[in-house]
Amino acid sequence: MIYCIIVDDEQPAIDILQHYVQQTPLLNLVATTTNPLEALQIIATQKIDLVFLDIQMPELSGIDFAKAINGNTRVILTTAYSEFALEGYELDVIDYLLKPIRLPRFLAAVQKAAKSIQESTPETTKEQPENDYIFVKTESKGKLLKIDLADIDYIEGMKNYVAIYTGGKKTLVNTSMKELEERLPAKQFIRVHKSFIIPVERITGIEGNRVLLKGITAEILTGENYKATLMEIIKGKII
Repeated sequence: MIYCIIVDDEQPAIDILQHYVQQTPLLNLVATTTNPLEALQIIATQKIDLVFLDIQMPELSGIDFAKAINGNTRVILTTAYSEFALEGYELDVIDYLLKPIRLPRFLAAVQKAAKSIQESTPETTKEQPENDYIFVKTESKGKLLKIDLADIDYIEGMKNYVAIYTGGKKTLVNTSMKELEERLPAKQFIRVHKSFIIPVERITGIEGNRVLLKGITAEILTGENYKATLMEIIKGKII
């Protein structure tokens, strides 16, 4: 999975790229923004592999933006002006898309990015565990909160939010259970119900359709569609 953001000062241009990203299973769109300074903050606090970046923006040009970010974040430039192509390639960008951008050309650029990311990832790095923390978007607009994975008691899907419980404290996060499940290390967390994700190491027992967690009195249920995965994890420990 390639985690990407779209940065363009024109919303219609963002809408087109967002539509393309949604049709590309390889991509996971983390954010879109018309503010390049906000995009720099996102890159600094979250795992972003790829940026679809407009060149002509009032606050910070795409060229200056590309110079400012970590080289580990790939860049695909998007612009209506071909005269910037040479300068863009001097920055070692992945590709240069001229507007109006067509889907086949977009997909070709994504394949280049995927190949570049794969080639630069050592095999040893692929086997290392994920980071031990995440940054989440809270219900307070513009606020990002760092949560250590070791502190998570369990996660519950709410109506419009996801609640992350840490030490008895509830943090409401503006995301979906599916997206959070994909971002958490699979060896450390397991989804046991459409409404619950739990840390594997906190499991102390299973009673019928209930999962017991160390130090947690809340009722954690396991759904039929998830129980087989749960039992697969613990079957090697059953005697």
